[in-house]
Amino acid sequence: MKILIAPDSFKESLEALDVCQAIQSGFNQVFPDADYTLLPMADGGEGTSDVLSYTLGGHWKEVVVNDPLMRPITAKYLLLPDATAVIEIAQACGLHLLTSAERNPVVASSYGVGELIVDALDEGAKRIIIGLGGSATNDAGHGMLTALGMSFYDSDNHTLSQGGGELARLHKIDGKSFHLKVLNTVFEVACDVTNPLCGQQGASAIFGPQKGASATQVAALDDALNHFANICDKSGYQDCREVEGAGAAGGLGYALMSFFGAQLKSGFHTVAEAANLAEHIAHADLVVTGEGKLDAQTAMGKVAGSISQIAKAAHTPVVAICGSVDELTPTQINQFDIIMPSIQKADTIEKILGQAHNNVEITARNIAKAIRLGQCLK
Repeated sequence: MKILIAPDSFKESLEALDVCQAIQSGFNQVFPDADYTLLPMADGGEGTSDVLSYTLGGHWKEVVVNDPLMRPITAKYLLLPDATAVIEIAQACGLHLLTSAERNPVVASSYGVGELIVDALDEGAKRIIIGLGGSATNDAGHGMLTALGMSFYDSDNHTLSQGGGELARLHKIDGKSFHLKVLNTVFEVACDVTNPLCGQQGASAIFGPQKGASATQVAALDDALNHFANICDKSGYQDCREVEGAGAAGGLGYALMSFFGAQLKSGFHTVAEAANLAEHIAHADLVVTGEGKLDAQTAMGKVAGSISQIAKAAHTPVVAICGSVDELTPTQINQFDIIMPSIQKADTIEKILGQAHNNVEITARNIAKAIRLGQCLK
């Protein structure tokens, strides 16, 4: 039996390759002679650069940048042999860099992302792939743009401070010092969501609460993003607020389209093409995928939902192992032959995250036992 194991990472607990290994360990206890292929996947969010490194090679560059609260940290990005840089924004402004108490998108900044881009440009990158996802920010790329030389002023001609809350005070944009190499560089954005910048499905409403925003702050941040887009539009920058993916990573998708002329592509398809995923699925007897949480967003370009579509088209059975399941529609449930949450018992979130590898391994073993039982009953 040929088993393809192709999960996403489990946010804040396991990298995609770790999930692969946990699933293989569980299945191997029941099917030790199976032919296993491990293919860690990503959708433009956390883990994208690791997956592309696993597939394409290259080398890592470490840089000291500012985290979402403007504290120095060491981040890394991937340099490929063809003058391509792969930057994962979560390295510099990821939610995982903050404690629960520190999460506050009103003040969190994407400045460190701009610092990574500056370094890649200085290294001679002619093409930059940026993986969006996992951000702690809601600043529409204001911090990133500032690091690249863009200036933002209020009505008193004072420079705006960092954070999404400051965007409400924006009055004028000055791009005279914007990094010159940006215009001669191809920017491709691997995007894991299709949300617009503003509104009920926008960056603030959908992702703000998980970044620490209260209901009042969500409303204020949404207004601030809309105001920011209005000023950008009046300043001659392309108005992309309604384009799918503009709301990704707290509005970084919007900034990359409006200021960099970037094309947003499905992060999943970017990785899947590089990894020859469709070919692997076509040759497999069983596909096992998964992600930390299966919910309504699973069908919006994320790994598990996208893999299930390819597997169904190839008539290959597909199993999803996840941390938890929340509000899937009957249609979404029917995308998979089996959906199995892996949490074994109620506990604190810290302990659950710490037990993720063991929980995934146990769940994989139980699924394999069920498959074995099915074979015996035929």
